[in-house]
Amino acid sequence: MKVLSLALLFLLVAVNEARVFGKCELARIFKQHGLDGYAGYSLGNWVCLAYYESSYNSRAVGPRNSDGSSDYGIFQINSRWWCSNGQGTTSNGCKTSCSSFTNDDITDDINCAKRIVRDPNKMGAWVAWKNHCRGTNLSKWTSGCGL
Repeated sequence: MKVLSLALLFLLVAVNEARVFGKCELARIFKQHGLDGYAGYSLGNWVCLAYYESSYNSRAVGPRNSDGSSDYGIFQINSRWWCSNGQGTTSNGCKTSCSSFTNDDITDDINCAKRIVRDPNKMGAWVAWKNHCRGTNLSKWTSGCGL
């Protein structure tokens, strides 16, 4: 019981320290890092993607996937293909540790997302983008942001 209580305490502390960006704050950061129009995708695509992948939470770590991989950070970057979490096989396409995607500096997340979108699947690499953003009116993701 003590172990469970301690685990719950650490989980609450970790959640409490998570940085959850605002929509416009994130849109400005994405624009500053050159995502608006990157690989042909408007800023709205990137903001929509981040919302549906992580709810703008820079420290999000998804549940284990059926192949044993996990997803990390604002874009939920997958450990099977794009980063190394020290568990199982990885292609490590972004040549970085998955833990680097779970802090408040999202520069490395953005750089890896740029690498991912240059792959043949482009934004289709993210199921959330295919299911929620592709082919939709994306103006709401940047409206009111003054960009």
